[in-house]
Amino acid sequence: MIDKILTRMGDGERVSLTEKEVKDDLLLGTQDAVTKGKVPELTEDELEQLFQIVSEPGRIVSVPPGEELVVTDDGVAMVLCAAEADGGAGLPISKQNSILAYERAFAPDTVSTGHTDYSFKPAKALIDSEMQGYYSTSQATTVPFFYGAQPNLGLYYQQDGPFPNPAELLPKGKIKEAREAQEAAAEQLKEDMVFVGEKLYQIGGEGINFDTTGSAGDADFCATLQAVEELKKAAPNMAVEMGMSSEFILGMHSQLTFNGERLAGMYPHKQVKIAEAAGTDIFGPTVNINTSKSIPWNLARAVTFVKETVAVADIPIHPNVGMGVCGVPMCLETPVDCVTRASKALTIIGKADGL
Repeated sequence: MIDKILTRMGDGERVSLTEKEVKDDLLLGTQDAVTKGKVPELTEDELEQLFQIVSEPGRIVSVPPGEELVVTDDGVAMVLCAAEADGGAGLPISKQNSILAYERAFAPDTVSTGHTDYSFKPAKALIDSEMQGYYSTSQATTVPFFYGAQPNLGLYYQQDGPFPNPAELLPKGKIKEAREAQEAAAEQLKEDMVFVGEKLYQIGGEGINFDTTGSAGDADFCATLQAVEELKKAAPNMAVEMGMSSEFILGMHSQLTFNGERLAGMYPHKQVKIAEAAGTDIFGPTVNINTSKSIPWNLARAVTFVKETVAVADIPIHPNVGMGVCGVPMCLETPVDCVTRASKALTIIGKADGL
């Protein structure tokens, strides 16, 4: 019997748990996903597999040969030139050189770029510069090259944007006005996302990543679905990836639908079907970390959601495996012990197509 298993809490704190404590947390984690998402629980064999992954003594774990997955990302290539405060290396090199160095030194499956603010609203205002940067970099890269940005509907509300802020209207009981503001903002957001996507496609855009979708609730999700649907008609050969912000779509509006389906309250296995209907090519489910729970608890919960999402999907599933999601602690410098265990578990048990 293993006396103590070195693991972490959801905030990254190092803790040592007994075998029983780890197994109890694994069971409670999968049961929480079952209760909230109404998805099948992990089997006893899967829980034992997960325990073996969590309890492996090595700091870094990996999958057997032949089980490797492709990886897409949200601007990781730019970490070499990004500021230290953002988790970057702070090297005095251009964004293009950062991307090329990442591709040629680390041999990733894909590379990506995006505006510094990583949202569609500011990207639209600088689209000529973004197109030039993407085009020149694409001429020197070999692997698939994505452009990424967040829908980030919050930027369209006052004080940053032109539309009334629902967060100010709702506490005043102005439900109708708050919904109208969200609908108007979502329409503008959709137009901006389609505009940016079409411009990139004109200069040979290979792929676009709608990252952190749904961060401002169901209106944010609805606008992105509509943008994907419209963009796939205008840019049929450009791959579309949709990465989510949460396992649960917040009903900030609560009445919005897409293809007759109410968006508020959707969990990943429901989100993926509506994303498919819109024309999404790659779907990235997100399962948020509970910082007060252990990583075994959080990882079991994430694997449970992802496994069901993969089971119902007809498109590739690339779970988000980063800071604060899918079994990775909520801290700026993500611990490699947790990242590799999450990656292995989502691959072996969750049956993900990529990460």
